[in-house]
Amino acid sequence: MTASESPFTERGGPIQVFYAPLDAPRRPTIAHAEGLYMWDTTGKRYLDATSGPVVSNIGHGNKKVLAAMAEQAGKVCYASRALFENEANIALAERVAGLAGPGFERVFVVSGGSEATEAAIKLARQYAVAKGEAARWKVLARNPGYHGATLGAASVTGDPETDAVFEPVMRIMPRVPAPFTYRTPGNVDADTHARDCAQALEAAILEEGPDSVLAFIMEPVGGLATGALVAPDHYYTAVHEICSRHGVLLIFDEVMSGAGRTGRFLAAEHWPDARPDMVTLAKGVAAGYTPLGMVLTSREMVQTVVEAGGFLHGHTYSANPLSCAIGDAVLREVMENDLIGNAERMGVLLGERLQALAAQSGIVGDVRGLGLLQAIEIVADKTTKTPFPPSRKSIARIVQIGLDKGLLLYSRSTAGGRYGEWLMITPPLTLTEPQLDEMIALLTEVLSAFEAEARG
Repeated sequence: MTASESPFTERGGPIQVFYAPLDAPRRPTIAHAEGLYMWDTTGKRYLDATSGPVVSNIGHGNKKVLAAMAEQAGKVCYASRALFENEANIALAERVAGLAGPGFERVFVVSGGSEATEAAIKLARQYAVAKGEAARWKVLARNPGYHGATLGAASVTGDPETDAVFEPVMRIMPRVPAPFTYRTPGNVDADTHARDCAQALEAAILEEGPDSVLAFIMEPVGGLATGALVAPDHYYTAVHEICSRHGVLLIFDEVMSGAGRTGRFLAAEHWPDARPDMVTLAKGVAAGYTPLGMVLTSREMVQTVVEAGGFLHGHTYSANPLSCAIGDAVLREVMENDLIGNAERMGVLLGERLQALAAQSGIVGDVRGLGLLQAIEIVADKTTKTPFPPSRKSIARIVQIGLDKGLLLYSRSTAGGRYGEWLMITPPLTLTEPQLDEMIALLTEVLSAFEAEARG
């Protein structure tokens, strides 16, 4: 019986997809996947140009990871961390701490990025209380930005549409502008705007009261909210100096940018003089083989909290042995196959190919990113940087054309397109040059089809 024949199917689709709008097109049903290719139940093949939502870092069907999964499942799938330590958790934490380096000796394992954001905020707050700084509670964030879907994470997510719906049930934290490099206020250059954004951070800290500000959370390389945004180097240095001067903890959200995607294990490594106090990881750290996230911080921070009575936080699946074993196997594959080095090398080629595509396309206004975390901005007019009107739903249409042609794309029109519209180009770190060429050819075909349709 197919999904369309199911007795549980209603007008809006199967009950399972209750979240889809009634007018949304039905998506294909996945059958199997291998590497960076996926097949639906009709046998149609798709090339995944975005690793899902920037998750499948090592591709699908990795036999060593599947073997590690089965081996751990044969031992124990679940054991409460309140009653047991487990070897898989210890091994994963040691591997991550070793890869992350000094200042990140402690690892708290959760089930995803939103949980990691929550855990980081709670740990930061308890650290401040333990140090006698209980007045610190405000967590500044960037607008736009994205740090998760739970209410705590949404409170530091810069998205006016989310705020409008959920403000009554959450406390929205102060926001500062994101240092866009393509679409800048008043058309100032990127360097000037980045300096203005750093100054806005300090102004916000002073306005809120430095003694009340707990932390500043940001994505070092932007995710979907800013389309792989990379600020000028001096921005990171300035942010670190401002936070340090006011005793504000700096949190890097590396849910997308971490685990090797930018050509370093942590994107933070690109700016060694701006090293954060805490880092959150998820997505690629387990590459979609299991839900997994984590918070990285220093030995000193954790010891301070432990001596004050322990971390008042946890989840049922924190330090889950099965997930930890899978995550450890994923990272072992990343290191043994030099996938971080490959992300750096292929990222250079990807940038070159996307720039060449932009030069030939009438609708690609900008290419940005780092390593295999890149994006292209879609515009109606490259000279004025004017986006397509919202009524055209351009990004959604491009994604649908991609599905039709066998190319999987990932996009989001942040704040209804207020900050522009872009497509993430984030293939698995296993990407080869022939696969890159195939991906670019398909992307060119998809964008040309949309442009012809839009101009027609």
